[in-house]
Amino acid sequence: MSDSSTLPPARLRPEAELARDALSAPVLARAARLARWAGPDTRVDAGGGLVEEQLPAAAEQLGLSGDDAAAQASEAWRIAVDTGLVEITDEAAGTVAAGDGLALLTGSPQDVLGVWLTALEAVLADASVPDLDDLVDAMAEGGEVDLSTLDWDPDAESEFLDGVLGNLYLLTVGEDGPGDAPVPLPALAASVIVPSDMSEPSNEVLEQVSDAMMRLDDQFRLLEPVGLVAYQPVDEALMADADEEPAAPVDEADVTRYGMVRLTPLGLYGLRARLLDAGFEAPAVGDLADKGADALLDGTAPYPPAAAHAETELWLAGRGPLDAARELLAAARGLDPGAPLRRLSCQQALSLVGAEAEPALREVLDDAELGGLARVWLTEHGARDVPAPSQEMVFWLTIDTVAAQLAAEGNSEELRALVEGLARQHSGFFDTVWRVEHPATPDVLEAMGRLHPDKKVAKEARKAAFKARSQQGG
Repeated sequence: MSDSSTLPPARLRPEAELARDALSAPVLARAARLARWAGPDTRVDAGGGLVEEQLPAAAEQLGLSGDDAAAQASEAWRIAVDTGLVEITDEAAGTVAAGDGLALLTGSPQDVLGVWLTALEAVLADASVPDLDDLVDAMAEGGEVDLSTLDWDPDAESEFLDGVLGNLYLLTVGEDGPGDAPVPLPALAASVIVPSDMSEPSNEVLEQVSDAMMRLDDQFRLLEPVGLVAYQPVDEALMADADEEPAAPVDEADVTRYGMVRLTPLGLYGLRARLLDAGFEAPAVGDLADKGADALLDGTAPYPPAAAHAETELWLAGRGPLDAARELLAAARGLDPGAPLRRLSCQQALSLVGAEAEPALREVLDDAELGGLARVWLTEHGARDVPAPSQEMVFWLTIDTVAAQLAAEGNSEELRALVEGLARQHSGFFDTVWRVEHPATPDVLEAMGRLHPDKKVAKEARKAAFKARSQQGG
């Protein structure tokens, strides 16, 4: 995923709702509870962690019990320190006090989400660290940690997890992805392991996918309590020794046994924030609601249809139909290379505007660039006395429409069908169309020659393209 590409827009929940989710996420909720519990008698060690004798009381405060209670309490305290919910006031004495971050948890939704994002970074850092038992063993053997003996590259591990989360983000926001549905862990692991040009994964690659699944199973178990994902872990029976009998009959075809994960609404917000910080263009639906029509038409051009529709509805909600139509039409004018796609976006936006916009469309009936578009809108809305377009306007609109489709979709099957239909419906089409004074006429005719399956028709299109380019001095 290149940081120069624009990602599909995310549909985010209101910040107030996301802030409530953040406050209820176990990682932040526990850290906040310990921050409020801490007092003058609380002591920390040289690393800022709670001294061992205070861990039982911290665990009790969190309602934790069992063998892992002290470790979980220690982790909650570390998050409280990392997020500024508590601060160390005297390192030598090991005393602490409430930090500035604690007050933020009762502030605005943005304040709360800022604290949560800091907690998320801390948990992500933990998720990229291998099993601590290996670290302890390595230190016990040599006194120092030799990362090469652990087969662990911190940068590579972090990059791997970022790649997985990036793909999960794309699957969530993409038009063809599962959206809110969970993603099977094997598919997610394969998305970062299997080369895109490999039709059939080799046994070696499949083994790498299996290893990645096990790493991700551990990582997602850590990431679920911070509210990033909802996760159904890998079935423990799959990790049992081959000679062990399963505790209960299992369905071998049940893909959910291999782990299922989805981004939560809070997780979608968090990953988008990280992508923005990393330099990606990661828009959200609603970003353009307070911008001008020019920003709307240019901004929604690369959006998937459903996202463009949602963004346009939000933009229109803040404007009267007539004023909105006039602003859209004014922004659609131009003869620059991006103008045809702007007019296509304008036409799609105007389809969401009611009959109150009719005066704006009638005002541009004689406009060479907008007259054809206006006639289409008026006819579709049942307007009366719509003047028939001239042949020149019909052909100009045809070139403009094909140019927009080329910019939006490239050589798609839909465009191929459109090209075939145009050549079939208009007798002598190529004898006339090359004369159309539209900047895109030569390029459109060349594309028609490239796309049309009939060699004779394709040759006519190429000849017409040559005439058009010669006419324009090209």
